[in-house]
Amino acid sequence: MPRTRKAPEPPPPQFSTRKGTGAVMLAGVDGRSLMARRFREIVTGIDSDLGGDLSEAQRQLVARAATLAIWCEEREGELGEGKDFDAGAYATIANALRRLLSDLGLERRMRDVTPSLDQYLAGKAAQ
Repeated sequence: MPRTRKAPEPPPPQFSTRKGTGAVMLAGVDGRSLMARRFREIVTGIDSDLGGDLSEAQRQLVARAATLAIWCEEREGELGEGKDFDAGAYATIANALRRLLSDLGLERRMRDVTPSLDQYLAGKAAQ
């Protein structure tokens, strides 16, 4: 007979990290910096494309994808300024980014905006 395992409980709030609660996006990086702001933009965009309500594994992949996207954007800026450009490293990172995005799903997903029965009835009562 197969054994069933209970999912582990999340840690109590006093043992949560600032990263785990969402208070910090990038550990050790000033949240006002250009990189941190761009990171948030990319994460928010991908999260929205995926319909929100992501699993922890998906959130981890989104964070890695955002980091790689920023790296690529920085290299593209350097190329535009005429600085040295390592095409091999760029191609490797761009391909890794493509694979991450492919794992997450490249297409947009519709977010379910159908109200629950309680919400529908409350809206009708308010009219």
